[in-house]
Amino acid sequence: MNYVTTIELSEKWGISARRIALLCEQGRIVGVVKKGKTWLIPEDAEKPADKRKVM
Repeated sequence: MNYVTTIELSEKWGISARRIALLCEQGRIVGVVKKGKTWLIPEDAEKPADKRKVM
């Protein structure tokens, strides 16, 4: 399995790396691994829905 960092994923998803780190801490992204201070996220991970938006 290939992993990407929060910075790489922030470019793909269009949100900040800090927001992605918060999503990792909250367990909202499946399959994340923390290696030291770095979050490793599966490259095929799906972006969680924004709970602030009403559909």
